[in-house]
Amino acid sequence: MTPAIPLVLLGLTDAAFSGFRAYAGTDARIRKQRAAARAALRGLAVGAVLLLAPTLTAVLLLLTARDPARIYGLLSAGGLGYLLPLAVYAVAVLLSLAAYFALPFRGSTLATVVGLGPLTLLRPLAVAAACLGSVLNGGGGPALLVGTIAGAAVLCVEPAVHRRWYHHVR
Repeated sequence: MTPAIPLVLLGLTDAAFSGFRAYAGTDARIRKQRAAARAALRGLAVGAVLLLAPTLTAVLLLLTARDPARIYGLLSAGGLGYLLPLAVYAVAVLLSLAAYFALPFRGSTLATVVGLGPLTLLRPLAVAAACLGSVLNGGGGPALLVGTIAGAAVLCVEPAVHRRWYHHVR
């Protein structure tokens, strides 16, 4: 199985959340479900465009390789190593989100303060761990290159969305 599909799905989900985070706190209206959904879609769109960079990098590596089967094997092994730390991180985020939505007000506030807030700050470390995992799992230089570009892409979604649509506070 190729790890590309789960990685793309994780990247696009992260991009949608990044769009929402770029919007969060910029609007004092009480009813803002549409605006939050629009922000998530904006993040998804920006993330889809930015995630073309690692995709094109992987394709170029495969097209220019003397031994494409070897490069494909390295990218697959690196992708699995990249996926493991991100999957652990995603499970922690999902558990915090479940607590946020399931618990009463005080519990959901605690879930935000203890879970979602720190996990947002740990995103760059999760990406760094994923890059390390891609190398440790045998992906070598090609997997590290694609993983680093993918990590930079997902970390750039929130600032790009914020700068384009939400740089002013309403």
